Amino acid sequence: MLRVTGLTKSYRSAGEDVAVLRGVDLAVATGESVALSGESGSGKSTLLHLIAGLDAADSGEIRLADITVSALNDAGRAELRRDRLGLVFQQFNLIPSLTVADNLVFQSRIAGRHDAAWHDELVERLGLKQLLKRYPEQLSGGQQQRVAIGRALAPKPLLLLADEPTGNLDEDTADEVLRLARDLVARTGCGFLMVTHSARLAATLDRQVTLHAGIIA
Repeated sequence: MLRVTGLTKSYRSAGEDVAVLRGVDLAVATGESVALSGESGSGKSTLLHLIAGLDAADSGEIRLADITVSALNDAGRAELRRDRLGLVFQQFNLIPSLTVADNLVFQSRIAGRHDAAWHDELVERLGLKQLLKRYPEQLSGGQQQRVAIGRALAPKPLLLLADEPTGNLDEDTADEVLRLARDLVARTGCGFLMVTHSARLAATLDRQVTLHAGIIA
């Protein structure tokens, strides 16, 4: 479902090119959950951003189902994020002027794939029924992240990408949020790729891979 082949990426720093990714190969199957670990600066977030089309690789190929992500222009990558990808970050990135209800349906509506029955199931499974009229500032961190996961999964994406999604949460809340994410990913059959520093959380996913010095170790 996701296949990354020979991916490279460098950045210019202090007048020099610094190689962050040096030829990454990675695959995620339909319905599979994969934890991506590695020390700080190993390129984990860079890899996730390239897969999400938030940046362009120097060389190599990214394929999501039948789409060659690495060949898309800016508009094509934006369309991909809208229609085929779910994104969850450490910062919840909810829209502060929208209620929980409106945040939840935001992506599915702009993608033109709002499913009322699936929306109701997300609300129920994520425990958000009593929070729908609240605004993000009225929620705890764990509640905000549950909304963010619901928003990302509402359009039933092909792939859910999560960058340290529990980084701002205490351990118990992190466990609960990740359990919900795994259950809902399994329910939709989408792939799940999560960057995490936590070996404990990584062990709860189907498979673990480690990025070291810009390559998959």
